[in-house]
Amino acid sequence: MTGPVISFSDGAAYESYMGVWSRMVGEVFLDWLDPRPGLRWVDIGCGNGAFTELLMQRCAPAGVHGIDPSEPQLSFARTRPGAAGAVFDKGDAMALPYPDHAFDAAAMALVLFFVPDAAKGVAEMKRVVKPGGIVAAYVWDVLGGGLPVEPLDDTMRSMGYPPAYPPSVAVSQMDNLVAAWTEAGFDAVQSRAFTAERRFDDFDIFWNTAASSDRCQITLRAMGPDKVEILKHKVRARIPAAADGSLTMTARANAVSGRAPA
Repeated sequence: MTGPVISFSDGAAYESYMGVWSRMVGEVFLDWLDPRPGLRWVDIGCGNGAFTELLMQRCAPAGVHGIDPSEPQLSFARTRPGAAGAVFDKGDAMALPYPDHAFDAAAMALVLFFVPDAAKGVAEMKRVVKPGGIVAAYVWDVLGGGLPVEPLDDTMRSMGYPPAYPPSVAVSQMDNLVAAWTEAGFDAVQSRAFTAERRFDDFDIFWNTAASSDRCQITLRAMGPDKVEILKHKVRARIPAAADGSLTMTARANAVSGRAPA
């Protein structure tokens, strides 16, 4: 189910498309984790810093490192007022540039399915966390229809244009996510599904936000302008609007947490 490489090179565009969703789910994810204050965190695949900012604002951390392979995303993250004090590094989730046991907690927010070797990414999280430390992640339930743009994806599929999926999309299924943590040898493995709702003032705002993403652009370019207009019409017809023209979209994420063995 993998295809073209999905990249994120525009922090501002990502913020409009996915950063808002990430924070919405991240809020309930942190409520669920309920971490104690004073921890040293690493946010792996931090992108434009949406979740890093939540860590800084909500968790009273002793320190936070965000790491991502995209320098444009990191540049955006460094401008976030709410992330002031976090350190942003460029690097690979499968080869983290940190020593063993450097952090008290490691998190991946909407990232693990983008790691080409998900098991290696999980192993690296385990390596850089102290014994007894928290290792946790949340991912969209892609194969279960949980993406925020599922009506768009489903309509693309019906027109014979499968949407682009990340390379490790199978790990987005709850059973596989829990298995990844169990097989990595974490203690106290727990899981939970979260939902989030986001309101858009009208269909065009939703469409422009969704269609601007790097992921959707891959398929839209393949379709061509005429078929894109047909797609837009079909998606508009299937999403109910309120009396004021607004839309409320729902997304679902799967989350997992565990403790590094003491």
